[in-house]
Amino acid sequence: MTHIRLSFLTGFFLSTVAASSIGFAQSPKEPSEYNKALAAGYKAQFICSGLWNGGKTLKDIEADELTGIYDHIAEIVPTLKADIDEKTRQVRVTYSDTMPPRIAFWNLRTGCTGWPIGSKGMNFAEPPKLREFSDERAWPMGDRGATSKRAEKSKDLQKITAAALDNSIYGGKTSAFLIIKDGQILTEGYKDGHDLHTAQRTWSVAKSIAGTLIGHSVHQGFSNVNAPAKIIEWMSAVDPRQKITLDQLMRMSSGLTSDTAGNRTDPIYMGGATVTQRAVNWPLLHPPGSRFRYANNDTLLAVHAARSEPFEPYEFFQKVGMTRTYAEVDWQENYVLSSQVWTTARDLGRLGMLYLNNGMWDGERLLPENWRKYVSTPSGPQPDREFGYGATFWLMNNTDGVPKDTFAAFGNRGQYLVIVPSRDLVIVRRGYDKRGNRFDIAALTRDVLRAMGS
Repeated sequence: MTHIRLSFLTGFFLSTVAASSIGFAQSPKEPSEYNKALAAGYKAQFICSGLWNGGKTLKDIEADELTGIYDHIAEIVPTLKADIDEKTRQVRVTYSDTMPPRIAFWNLRTGCTGWPIGSKGMNFAEPPKLREFSDERAWPMGDRGATSKRAEKSKDLQKITAAALDNSIYGGKTSAFLIIKDGQILTEGYKDGHDLHTAQRTWSVAKSIAGTLIGHSVHQGFSNVNAPAKIIEWMSAVDPRQKITLDQLMRMSSGLTSDTAGNRTDPIYMGGATVTQRAVNWPLLHPPGSRFRYANNDTLLAVHAARSEPFEPYEFFQKVGMTRTYAEVDWQENYVLSSQVWTTARDLGRLGMLYLNNGMWDGERLLPENWRKYVSTPSGPQPDREFGYGATFWLMNNTDGVPKDTFAAFGNRGQYLVIVPSRDLVIVRRGYDKRGNRFDIAALTRDVLRAMGS
């Protein structure tokens, strides 16, 4: 299957900085042209990904994906018209009388890609091919025989599952919940309109997926976490950033400037800008390794560095049965692995099982033998909050009632993958949480462990 090439668009990008200046003198009540363009890009991307990565209906996308979003686009998005082309799998969202619509298109390897602002898109010679799945294969490569024979025998576990799904105790808005114990699914449930094959955006759970893919690169001998990150834009004798290691990027301790907490990347996520146009340009603010600063750019840069060698997420996902997982790219083919991965609850469960198996899968080693210990061990500066940080994974080692070896992937809007090696346990919770009503993953994890007698 041939990977659709996007590089031919290089040079076509309309500067997001220039675009953001449009409407500078407008009334605060009237959204700027740039915010309209961002809103249109967001809508095009999420409809495209929701339909053809996620297998969702447009109604569910509008209810879940296009609500509870960033304030500066929240009121604009519902006003914009989306044209959906099922044959070519493109979405076009009109936002201006003078500019082309924002466009997102789908392909079977990397899901949906947003065109840059000002692009008119292009016509493809033939419709994109669809992915092939292996659902009939035995679990965990497929879905056959996935459920444990003792599934939901525990009344306490049944109550926890019901509470997670009806949002009565733990908060948030749950879309999927499952527990894997001893290699099989013990309990599983979904909101109306979702099922075992419905994919959602992972948000920052993608960072942990990025760390896993980097681990695979390390195992293949292509990457070294202790060496300076191979970022060609920094390869100058006078550039102090050339000393930043891959490990420091994975641990959020690069020392690079970030404009906001989390280092929101609107130009990349919504504006059609690329990783190489935005992420590589931030200057140092602190000595590398001296401060913890959670930032999307650190993950984008870590993946950008790993891509200097062979780096194929699609092939890796196929190896572990994650056939409904899409790692999306910008239009210059840079992976946006800080957030833009779409996957199912079961596929996240498979990822958790890979770590329970210490990097082994179906008799083949995919991650270095020490990789689980590496990503789940704190090193250097730590966040000032309840959870610690390893290398692309959060740590629950100081959470009351939870084993010290517990580590997790956390994502915006309530995406959680909790891994407890000492209990051979994986917990997956997906959601559409809104600010002010967040899911309590620590409480849920404690309750699950208690109900299982752990």
